[in-house]
Amino acid sequence: MDTNVIEQYIEDLMTKSTAEFPVWNIEKARSGTKSGWDYIDGCMIMALLEMYATRGDQKYLAFADYYEDFRIKDDGTISGYKKEEWNIDNVNGGKNLITLYRLTKKEKYRKAAAVLFSQLEGQPRTAEGNFWHKKIYPDQVWLDGLYMGLPYYMEYETLFNGAKNIGDIYRQFRTVRQKMRDEKTGLYFHGYDSSKSAFWADKDTGLSKNFWLRSLGWYAMALLDTLNKAPDKHSDDWNELRATFTDLCESMLAFQDKSGMWYQVPNFPGKGKNYLETSGSAIFAYSLLKGVRTGMLEDKKFLEAGKKAFEGIAKTYLTTDGGKLSLDGICLVAGLGPETNKRRDGSFDYYMSEPIVKDDAKGVGPFILAYNEYALLP
Repeated sequence: MDTNVIEQYIEDLMTKSTAEFPVWNIEKARSGTKSGWDYIDGCMIMALLEMYATRGDQKYLAFADYYEDFRIKDDGTISGYKKEEWNIDNVNGGKNLITLYRLTKKEKYRKAAAVLFSQLEGQPRTAEGNFWHKKIYPDQVWLDGLYMGLPYYMEYETLFNGAKNIGDIYRQFRTVRQKMRDEKTGLYFHGYDSSKSAFWADKDTGLSKNFWLRSLGWYAMALLDTLNKAPDKHSDDWNELRATFTDLCESMLAFQDKSGMWYQVPNFPGKGKNYLETSGSAIFAYSLLKGVRTGMLEDKKFLEAGKKAFEGIAKTYLTTDGGKLSLDGICLVAGLGPETNKRRDGSFDYYMSEPIVKDDAKGVGPFILAYNEYALLP
């Protein structure tokens, strides 16, 4: 593998992007709108900050600081952020604000992080006590949302709030394991509606119909990042969460394709239009490799699976066209509902119907995270 090519790809993503028009936000590009405050950009900036953390190259920190400084005012106001949406996705970027506050000492970042934490303090909850995914998705928990909110919750609690509420974080993860895990496969369903009233939800269990690769990946990263940020390592709660992470990784190995990747709907390899999907595969490559590096996973089989996953993505979907490197095979978006969009019903055919794109941050960000871990291997 020519790592120089990947390094140049990352360099190009930064040099060709501005704070208003990042080349990696394909959803914004397709709609012709400027970038605002969303989890997609948060994923990409986090990947660059991870590169800085392990390499110390100032160009990654400089770009991340420029990008976030552009949309954060001195009083901590975040351009494009709307608390009243109660959208857990919007909390994701707070992780970068904490990192940048630590590195740059800019008070505006700490203030903005507090703004996002105030959302968590008021976020509506299900009957079981889990955060709603969004205001427009009442009583619903999506695996995606655990990644967007809970690692940030743990980090903020630990740094600024005396870790007073970390039991709430563990309880939310525990509820998801109890409600959303499939005993037969060890995989987790994409969504859960505690009211059991959503059109896509099973009327007995409240669960959606299928497993979706990227949501499983978000969940894996939620577990891993929360474990690494927790202040109470080796407590009973922490050990339980680590066991949940290990169990998920073990379960996913059973569905890993010979290419090293996983399918969009992982338990139906080769069915219909099912395809090897980049973003979820990259997330698992990262989770497995970093899980081993940080001691969360002990068995070396996870290391080999992570290496195989990263190499499989690079071989399958990293392509050059006219001298331009691209990362293909990325599911642009997938979700459940709302009532006004019955097409998003959680069926197999639905997950096959969403666009497959190149170079979107939901795939590129995890790919860079995975590459960073891969490059650290001895």
